[in-house]
Amino acid sequence: MLYMIQINVEADSWDSVMAGYSEDDTKAMFAHMGALNDELTAAGELVEVRGLGGPGLAKTVRASEKGAPQVTDGPSLKGGILAGYWVVDVASEERSIEIAARASACPGPGGTPCNDPVEIHRIPAAPTA
Repeated sequence: MLYMIQINVEADSWDSVMAGYSEDDTKAMFAHMGALNDELTAAGELVEVRGLGGPGLAKTVRASEKGAPQVTDGPSLKGGILAGYWVVDVASEERSIEIAARASACPGPGGTPCNDPVEIHRIPAAPTA
């Protein structure tokens, strides 16, 4: 079963949250995520993983009435933005929940687990028609 496991962060607080990480905190965060990625790879469960840049790197694109792109800086909606995701191929929903819990426990500033909410989304099979 395919699942997308995603971490969302409040766009308005992205910069202040990231500023709270020391160099050692950042290394610990990357080590935690790297170990999780290595585990998923070794188990043959990892399909794709990406960490994304903050709202300052986002652009929103809409087609105008004539079809030309209208581009604005920043995310399209207020609130949470996607900070990173995994696509995993696992045997059960329970396994995707285990992985999400590991991601949620990523160390934050001072090494304290962030325990941020992590969403899981089942990716349905392609229709057969």
